[in-house]
Amino acid sequence: MKYPIILLFLISLLGCNEKPIDITIYADQNIQDEVSYGIEKINTQLAKNEGKIRFSSNEKEADIVLVIVPQKDLDSEKNDGFDLIKSGDGYKISSECNRGLLYGLLHIEEQLSNGKNWGNLEAKSVTAHHDFRAIKFNLPWYSYRSGENLSVHTETCKDLKFWETFLDMMVENKFNALTLWNMHPYMYMVKSTSFPKASPFNDEEMAEWETFWKHLFKMAKDRGIDTYIVNWNIFLPEEFAKEYNVGSYSSEKGKNHFGEGENNQDVEDYTREVVTQTINTYEDLTGIGITLGERMGGMTSKERSDWANRTMIAGLKAANRKARLIYRAPLSAGKENSGTVSTSAEKLTRNAVENMGMDDDVWIEFKFNWSHAHSSPKLSIVHGGMLTDTYWEPYSEKYKAVWTMRNEDFFVMRWGDPDFIREFLDLNSQKYVGGCIIGSETYIPAKDFITKEEYRTWDYAFQRQWLFYKVWGNLLYDRQTSDDYFSMAFADKFGLDDGTELVEAWKLASKNPNRLASFFGSTWDATIYSEGFKTNNGKFIDIDKFISRNVLDSTYVNIRDFVVGNYDKETQVNPLELAEKTENQSARILEILKAQRKNEVSADLEIELTDLEFWANYGHYFASKIRAGVALESFRTGKDVEGQTKAVEILENGKIYWNNMVELVERYNVAVMPHQFDKEFSWREHLTDIDKDIIIAKNASVQ
Repeated sequence: MKYPIILLFLISLLGCNEKPIDITIYADQNIQDEVSYGIEKINTQLAKNEGKIRFSSNEKEADIVLVIVPQKDLDSEKNDGFDLIKSGDGYKISSECNRGLLYGLLHIEEQLSNGKNWGNLEAKSVTAHHDFRAIKFNLPWYSYRSGENLSVHTETCKDLKFWETFLDMMVENKFNALTLWNMHPYMYMVKSTSFPKASPFNDEEMAEWETFWKHLFKMAKDRGIDTYIVNWNIFLPEEFAKEYNVGSYSSEKGKNHFGEGENNQDVEDYTREVVTQTINTYEDLTGIGITLGERMGGMTSKERSDWANRTMIAGLKAANRKARLIYRAPLSAGKENSGTVSTSAEKLTRNAVENMGMDDDVWIEFKFNWSHAHSSPKLSIVHGGMLTDTYWEPYSEKYKAVWTMRNEDFFVMRWGDPDFIREFLDLNSQKYVGGCIIGSETYIPAKDFITKEEYRTWDYAFQRQWLFYKVWGNLLYDRQTSDDYFSMAFADKFGLDDGTELVEAWKLASKNPNRLASFFGSTWDATIYSEGFKTNNGKFIDIDKFISRNVLDSTYVNIRDFVVGNYDKETQVNPLELAEKTENQSARILEILKAQRKNEVSADLEIELTDLEFWANYGHYFASKIRAGVALESFRTGKDVEGQTKAVEILENGKIYWNNMVELVERYNVAVMPHQFDKEFSWREHLTDIDKDIIIAKNASVQ
């Protein structure tokens, strides 16, 4: 008899779970309006079982109570963490701001969607680690650089459906700011009252742009996402340059963005006016960002700062509402365009920001490890060199530092290492740090032009890199986010019982491109493209460059210095130790893949497993190149007469790994694709370069 009883109990239990659930919410009307996105997400989840959201003006009748609590630290931003606690038969969500309440609602929705029983939701308490968690998104029109790799995204980026999906991803992963970058975004947003001929658009076209931006900014605001437009200076519309005979370089659409800028009273009046008009026109736009760099050659640091004060900052202050400012630290300390730093420029910038009279903190932006943040979690360089402590000592109440975490290193292959981000946060979360901007200069995550059409089951490029955004966003928000959270994300996405080993595999795999960027020191965009093993505007990193290039991260020592013994044996990891660790971890990736593939694997998961297999072979190639480099340099310096033979043998074996990489990447992706510094990039094209390395080794002689 016991089996029928158990069966009846299970049927009864399932029946209870399928009963409609109505949830009553208590909150002030202004709170309801600000968190409506989260309320609707829960309502959609309830509707699957014919339940719905109700509202009550009586707190005691509510299942969810939303409360704004006093700010704990009055000297900082309102923290958008939240507390979700059991309260009677329901739950209470409290936060210092509406965004925190929104995240609390989304946490409830996430639990319900994962099958949690309403009466048994898990409590949670979060204090946001960083206040500013932004994505850097370069727009494809009047873009900083030009090429098919950017222009191919134009139509996608004009589609509000794309932005709705992208913003959904952002709020899901707790990114709270979207920064939109363009050479001169203002001409796409307003038509100058005093300089109408500067506009490239007629009234109808301008109205279409205005509708687009207003919808985009409103969708972002609904999701608790601030929006900023960021430009480079001094750039103008091509029509302005022709009409007023100034800034002729602006007609080149970003193809020649370095050099001296041109300025006169018209330029300053126009710039100031369009900034004011833009802020006044778009009430949901949070603020603007400025760059003191590209076309400001020939100007001293003070002249650049004064120009910004007279134009963009004056325009911001003249607006009929408050707006916030991202102030990019000067890219050059002198009159040139090349990256430089100096204490005097730092003092000048600090003084300028502290005395500009902004009501809210200014976000001062610095590039973390220049253009290659995904190299080392340790800060080794910013744009132009290394900072002193001038910005931080003494502590300023007027601004917070923001690290721009540029990714110019992997666009095709997926990446996701939560440990890298945790270590970065441990090393770079001082009191003066406000947050991070995550994104690329040479890649736009919009149209997927990489995946072969027959294998693409997603709509947009950023969905390929879902793990990249998940680890960055969630850890910037909550440093305590555990690997279990990411493991559950894998399990949910691919219908697995457990995603623990996949998290391990992605940690190990993601270290391989990071290692190259740490070991092969680089600065601006084109000095390294890690996944392609490229340097110097798209050229392959040959064995000679690999041996001689200085490291970025002083944890390591390069091959040349290692061979002659010019390094600290106590504190530095030598190349052979790096090679061994890379080999062992890459072998572990392959072990995990073998175990995963013993079970039935979905088509989408197999695509990601193939990326892991690529990175494992990449790691083995990287390690073999290190060993070959050490052997070859040892031969050249007379330290190992057999070194040449060893180097040739190792390089020939390394070619096997590169051949594997070619086959793996072409399995699901197009073989040839546009890249910023290689219009027809492929891994296959470098097979000839692999052979050239072997020839270099065969032709080597003792020096």
